[in-house]
Amino acid sequence: MDQAAQKMIDNLEKNTGKSLDQWVATVQKTDLKKHGEIVKFLKSEHSFTHGFANLVAHKALKSDAGSVSDTDELITKQYKGKEHFLPIYEKLREEIKAFGPDVEFAPKNSYVSVKRKKQFAILVPATKSRFEIGINLIGHPADGILEIDTKSNGMCSHRVQFGTDGGISEEMIKWLRQSYENAG
Repeated sequence: MDQAAQKMIDNLEKNTGKSLDQWVATVQKTDLKKHGEIVKFLKSEHSFTHGFANLVAHKALKSDAGSVSDTDELITKQYKGKEHFLPIYEKLREEIKAFGPDVEFAPKNSYVSVKRKKQFAILVPATKSRFEIGINLIGHPADGILEIDTKSNGMCSHRVQFGTDGGISEEMIKWLRQSYENAG
């Protein structure tokens, strides 16, 4: 487990008085099966921040990289029926890895979180016809295809969407690099 995840788990217990395992057990006593439902439950019923609610939801559903034995399984699951987007993911991964040795890719069930000291991007094969890149560029204005993100609950401030006919532009890489630099 990476240091950031362990620190968050330690802070969860320090801030709430309950361990991660206790919170997972609390969630499992409910009938909630979807990530968003669990996050909403923890935030509304237990006053969790989004980060802690997201952590517990992933652990309860075993939907994060730390809960599976093979993270490649998560990538395979994400791209099932969307295999045509795999070369885009692989190209983005290659470009982002070149930013520095501290880049970490953390696959989840439906996206890949890209982190440095903190998350700076997410890579999402959203549908069969749409790929999304979430980017943390707080304070940066919308700029052409770079939109303000109003749907990801604060996980990213901006997003770029493109279809099967689109590709990775130098501008996208520039935004990702800026987000990476801001995350250091």
